[in-house]
Amino acid sequence: MTAAAGPAETLPLPFRRLWLGETVSSFGTYVTLIGLQFLVLRTLHGGPQDVGWLNSARWLPYLVLGLFAGVIVDRCRRRPMMVGTDLACGLLVAAIPAAWALDVLSIPVLITIVLLYGAAALFNDAASMAYLPALVPRHQLQRSHARLDGSSAVAQTAGPTLAGGLIKLFGAPWAILVDALSYLFSAAMMAGLPARESGRAAAARSSVRRDIREGVRWVYRPGAQRWLAIGTHLWFAANSLLGVAIPTFALHTLDLSALQFGVATALAGVGAIVGAAISTRVGNRLGTGGAVIAAHGISAVGVGVMALAGPGRGSWVATAVLAAGQCGHGLAMGMSNSHEMSYRQATTADHLQARVNITMRAANRTVIVVVAPLAGVCVAAIGTRMAVVVAAVAFVAVTVVLLASPFRSERIVSR
Repeated sequence: MTAAAGPAETLPLPFRRLWLGETVSSFGTYVTLIGLQFLVLRTLHGGPQDVGWLNSARWLPYLVLGLFAGVIVDRCRRRPMMVGTDLACGLLVAAIPAAWALDVLSIPVLITIVLLYGAAALFNDAASMAYLPALVPRHQLQRSHARLDGSSAVAQTAGPTLAGGLIKLFGAPWAILVDALSYLFSAAMMAGLPARESGRAAAARSSVRRDIREGVRWVYRPGAQRWLAIGTHLWFAANSLLGVAIPTFALHTLDLSALQFGVATALAGVGAIVGAAISTRVGNRLGTGGAVIAAHGISAVGVGVMALAGPGRGSWVATAVLAAGQCGHGLAMGMSNSHEMSYRQATTADHLQARVNITMRAANRTVIVVVAPLAGVCVAAIGTRMAVVVAAVAFVAVTVVLLASPFRSERIVSR
């Protein structure tokens, strides 16, 4: 798909309203992410296994309900779904400090709340991803996703610091209230968006199984989109290995302090901000496929740099090398995600948007659930540094697969 690049157009005002709501909600989400860890480990005196159960509860709805959620959202008006699920998420988050105040909060109660929250967030994600193509012109999808990615990267960088300050001032249960308020703000923003959706009465008469099958077939149909899906699944496998290997590598092999590890990790967020900022220019120069492939190549280099970090108790040199690699990997993520999302949405029929996007998200979450335990076995068997090297090789494989596929020549020019 090719078009001549013109002067940059201003993104529509309704998108900026959605962007503001999503940005505020992202900061709130990071407060809850850190707050829940403190709540389990410090307030409720749980252990690492309890944190693991909590994380599983957060993503389980994507595995169990993901494909079904796509069908439901494609049969409904998406804007009301976004408003309703924002309100549901806000109420569920607010239930955590409420349970604490009533002295009934326990780890099983917390896991139940997080499980319900995950289900509401699943439907919210499906509706939001499906609604965006109705809000902005197709040629502005990549720029829109780049703005959302940039805000998410800022929240990733600054959100944990905000969370730490709030937890210190008010305690973990009450700090989480900030996220509940952020969801209420997001719901208000979404309620003011225009209703630019066509009816779906015909879709509601078809069978759920047929609708699910139609969404899956669209994702994996022959051509460039199938190869993008395969490459994305491989990327999540590589990143899952990296997610297990890097904390152990940094804290055990390199013996970094919590501060040093935090500094190195924060550089990934900085890189993601830069990547999102340059993504449109890179895409217009290299094409959609070229930008994504180049980003995955940068990830491979960044992860390779991480593996070069030398040992040394409390070494700031090792911290700097690890931070440089993290920055490169973050840059690549910020540069690629908007192109992948905009390409998928621009090449998908409107009545399939939710099913296609959630099919991909559910499949990627399945990869995480399957690969993460295997990654732990891999790290224990071959050592942390070699596991990081294997992750770098896996990112090289992702790059090669997409470079050899029809996706490499795909182009959706953004303005």
